[in-house]
Parts: sequence; structure tokens; C-alpha cells
Amino acid sequence: MPSARSISPSFVRNAAMRRQSWVRNALLLLAMALPALLHAQFQQPTDEELKMTADPKAPGAAAVYLYREDVTDDPDNLHSYYDRIKVLTEKGQELATVRIPYEHGVERVTEIRGRTIHADGTIIPFKAKPSDLMDFKGKNLELNTVTFTLPSAEVGSILEYRLEVSLPVNRVSEPTWNIQQRYFVHKEHFAFIHGVSGINYVKNSQGQPLDRLLYSSRLPQGAKVNFDRGKALFSIDLTDVPAAPEEDWMPPINTLNWRVEFYYTETDSGVKFWEDAGKRWAKEALEFTSPSGALTKAVAGIVAPTDTDEQKAQKIYAAVEKLDNTDFSREKSEVERKREKLRNVHKAEDIWKQQSGSANEIALLYVALARATGLNVWPVEVVNRNRAIFDLRYLSLSQLDDFLVVANIGGREVYLDPGQKMCPYGILHWKHTFASGFRLTGSGAVHATTPGSSSESEVVQRVADLTVDEQGNLKGTARFTMAGQEALHWRQLALENDQEEVKKQFSESMRDSLPDGVSADFDHFLGLDDSTVNLIGFVKISGNLATATGKHLFLPGLFFESQAKHPFVAQDIRLTPVDVHYAKMLQDDVIYHLPSSFTVESAPKTDDLSWPGYATLKIGSTMNANSVEVIRAFVQNFALLDPKVYNDLHDFYLKVAAADQQQLVLTRATAGKGN
Repeated sequence: MPSARSISPSFVRNAAMRRQSWVRNALLLLAMALPALLHAQFQQPTDEELKMTADPKAPGAAAVYLYREDVTDDPDNLHSYYDRIKVLTEKGQELATVRIPYEHGVERVTEIRGRTIHADGTIIPFKAKPSDLMDFKGKNLELNTVTFTLPSAEVGSILEYRLEVSLPVNRVSEPTWNIQQRYFVHKEHFAFIHGVSGINYVKNSQGQPLDRLLYSSRLPQGAKVNFDRGKALFSIDLTDVPAAPEEDWMPPINTLNWRVEFYYTETDSGVKFWEDAGKRWAKEALEFTSPSGALTKAVAGIVAPTDTDEQKAQKIYAAVEKLDNTDFSREKSEVERKREKLRNVHKAEDIWKQQSGSANEIALLYVALARATGLNVWPVEVVNRNRAIFDLRYLSLSQLDDFLVVANIGGREVYLDPGQKMCPYGILHWKHTFASGFRLTGSGAVHATTPGSSSESEVVQRVADLTVDEQGNLKGTARFTMAGQEALHWRQLALENDQEEVKKQFSESMRDSLPDGVSADFDHFLGLDDSTVNLIGFVKISGNLATATGKHLFLPGLFFESQAKHPFVAQDIRLTPVDVHYAKMLQDDVIYHLPSSFTVESAPKTDDLSWPGYATLKIGSTMNANSVEVIRAFVQNFALLDPKVYNDLHDFYLKVAAADQQQLVLTRATAGKGN
């Protein structure tokens, strides 16, 4: 449940929370005469539903929803779900396992009923106690999942369940209606009875009243949310809802799926809201990052008076990167904080004193330290692009996630990501590129969008030295040199996992790019603990590489790409935008040492493919006495693409896939005749 945001200590510490709620006056709410909402009960299946083997409205679908209902009832402190599902194929049986999110320690399942109805009308009831389904796992998780499986699901079955979740009495709800599902929906009903009427009980962190309940929506043409003022009831009924788009490399789903998202705010004017919210955001940002005497003293030990602005910015960045970042370690409990006599965070200097903070706190600390040296730096807060896209129609700061920094150095703006552990100076984590939100300037807060990364900063080099014998057996080594996002991924993974798990995942990441019969044994990393240098991974290669036919050995010409799953090749038509996260450059250099009894009959030809302005591929090979060197360079100069250019993207990747299937063909030399 999103809430209004401010840069109070609790806001900074919990900026990643997606479900928050509001305190209300419980006694006055109990006095309100709000009518009870009638919820759907189990329905008798029709003969047509029982006999259905396919759905003409959803050709080829593995299942369809016959009916869905999602009701939030604030006066009764209840959230209920009701689904009826027809299973059409074996894949559709996966819907027998139901997962419902809940807030651990706050919400609880009070009722659950379910059943499976076979095509012949046989009913198999689901039997479980709500207490059996409440499970809490993982660290620092707020949202958990009630999971259960309806019994005896099979092709032709109708799956039916109803579940009620009890909401706390001292909160009000801000539900989100996710209208589109993975499968086609015949009918669905959403309802929300809210519990605030006429008097301002909902407040933000500064005590300001939020007296308007609004919603943002993305709906099909002709659909609208109905409101019954007398019952304080919002509702919508829809029929024939298509399945949610499901394509590879899609942008965040909030930009695509039909949905309605409720929230409390102080105004119903978008221009007025963002103007006021920006002023409030700016005021709190300035207060939190105001340089104190303690920070001025601290930064004097980090930078030298003779340092340039660039050197100061880099030294301060290195200093805050060394702090304990609890987003990558663990936030201390209240008991631990009391035992260690740690005060609550009120300003940036508290973070420095404790040498520990969340990702957002560390980013704001960087601003304060930099300002203490006279640097021109400003905080930026954006929506995490891996989660959502900033929506100006959604009048709430709750959609913002992460703090960044923009510094004006030598007349140029440099975006920094000090809250991302192991993120190099001058680089943003990809989820913070092309991300929108607020930034502070000398004249106040303004709406801003961060820049993307360039392919020159996102480089992966794969160098292999391989020896092939007469039977096609292979031994050798490979070296992976990574900069930018790829290096950041493995470094952050290493912060949260032990060495063996990182080695395992790196080996698995190579599996799909190696030829059949070849295995890779990851050995070690260099530079894993130092984000200022390239990350290098060393791998041992072995296996059987070649296919033998008579006098010939056939080897993959492009070693790392022979089994690659090229994106966008199998899909002819694209409905949604393309989001490949970031631009990148991939450089391969592979040397094959060949058996002396073979000669090269053919090697990968020189290829030079170009999609002007977007991507290029260059392939070349060089033959020596007993070796062949194959070089491949692929450059992708885009991160986001409109589906209008998908045909060009598809055609280019078809050419890339064909070029990567070239072979290295060896011929056994003819032995000379004796006398």
C-alpha cells in the first residue's frame, strides 16, 4: 500500500517498501454506517463449461479465467479473492497452485475454500487451515506469499477458490487492481469500499492531511471505474479481457498492463500537486543533506586542498562506497541498535558517525560530504526502471524508489550512483538509466530523466586459447574481461553469496554460449573486490568440439556464439516496446590450435553487418600454419526501442544468427606414398 513520501529518516530507510499504509481514527471509522459488500459464492458449473476443451476467444490458451473477483472492504477490514479457472492443457494445470501476497505480521488469512471440479462433474474439495498456509521466509522481506495447491487438477478441470485476508483495523487501504492476467479472462469484478469520508484522517509523514482518494488507471477504451458516493464504493466490471502481453525484453509492466491504482493525496490537480510535492521534496532534501561541522571535519580527512573538483568527487565516492551498505548486508534490528547505542538517523552526519546506512542514505551522505567541500552536487530520486516507469498521472511521491547524485564538474554534469555498492564512479546501475523522477537544482526541484549508458562503457571481452586434437577433443582456457553492468552484476552477487555460489552461477551463465560437448570449469576472478578496475574471470575449457565425417572435422567457427539464443529471431511481430536494459559491446577473440595432420579447408568469412545507428557486427578470421584466429565484435547502441522499428531489429538479428552459424572445416592431409 503506497504512502506519501518525504525525506524523513523513516522514509529514507524504507524507500524500497512497496506496501505501506496509513494511520486512521479507528473509533470514528467504527461509527460510520458503511454497508457490507456481498461477495461471490461458489457457482454451479454449466454443461458448456464442463465440456469445454478449447476457447475460441483465446485460441491455443492453456487455461482461461471464467470469472475473477477482487474486493477490498475497508470498513470490514477484509480483502477477498475469488477465481474460477478452466484448465485446457497440461500447462494450464500450473494454475492449481495459487500464490497470494500478504504483509507478514500485519495481515492474515481468515478463510479459505477451494475445490476442483472434473469434466464429469466430480468435485474434489480442498482442505487446509489458514494457519497452515502462512509462511514467512527470507531476510528483510515485507511481502510474503500464501501458497496452496488445489487437489487433483487435470486437463478439463475447473479450479475454484475463495480466500479472505484480514486487514489491520488501524490502517486504510490503497489497493491496486491488476486487470490483465497471464490468461484470457471472461468476466471479472473489482470493488473497493474505502473507509475515509469527509474528515481528514490520512496524513503524510509531516502530519499534513491527505484528504483526497484518487486513482491512476490504464484501461481499455470504453471501460471506466464507477463510484457510488453513498456507499463509498469504487467498482469496475469487465468482460473478455485479453491475456497480459508476454514478450521477451519487455519494459516494466506498469507501462503496459491494464490496471487501477488507488492512493491518498492532498490535491486533484496534477500541476498543483507536482509543484507542491517538488517544493516539499526539495526542502527536506536540503535539510537532510545540509553539511554539518562534523561532516566538514570528516571530509577534510578525505580530500586535500590541492585536489581538483574531479579528484574530490572521486575520493568522496570511494569513501562512502566503503561504508556498510545495509541493502547489500543487513539492516540492524532495534535490539542491536540499542545494544550498540546507535541513534536514529535524522541527518546525513548520523550515517557517517555510524559508518553504515541504506543505499539511499549513503547516496544522500555523498551529497552532504561533497557540499562540505564546496562541490556543486544535487540529489536525484527516480523510479527503479526494473520495477516501473514514472507516471505523472499518479499523484504520489510513493512511486519514487532510489536516490542518485548529479554533480556539476568542470561545466559538465556527471550522474553518480553511490548507493549501489561496487558501482564505479561515473556509472549508473542500468535500473537507474533512462529513469525519471525529481532532481534538486539551485532554483528548486524539477522533473528529470537520467541519461543512458554508452556501449563504450559496457564492454565484455571473451578471449579463448584452444587446442584441438585429431579426434576433435578440446582443451584450453578462456578469459572474460568485463566492465560496466556485467562486472557490477557479479560483484554485487558476490556481496550476497559465498564464493562457491558465485562460481556456480558464473559457470551456468556460460553454459548456453558454449558448443555442444564442451564444458567450462570456472577457476577464479581478478578484481572482484575493486570496482575501479576491470573484472576478469578465468575459465578452463574441455570436451569434444568437432563433428568428424571421413576426412573432415567440422568445428563451430564462432566458438562463443554457436549455441547462442539470439533474441528477436523467432518472433516475427512485436506488440510491446523493447527494453534490453543497456547498450553494450561484445568482443570475442578465439585461437584454435589445430592438429598437424589437418589443413584448413574453410574458415568463417569476413562479415560486416550494420543496422545504422543501432547495431553492428564484424567477423574476421586469420589462418596461420597450425592455427586459426577468429575475431567477432558486436555493438548494440540502444537500450529501448519502439515496436515500430521491430521489423528492422528482427531482420538484423536474423542476419546475425546466420553469420554466427559459420563453421571451421578441417581436412585430413593425404599421407605421401612410400617407395
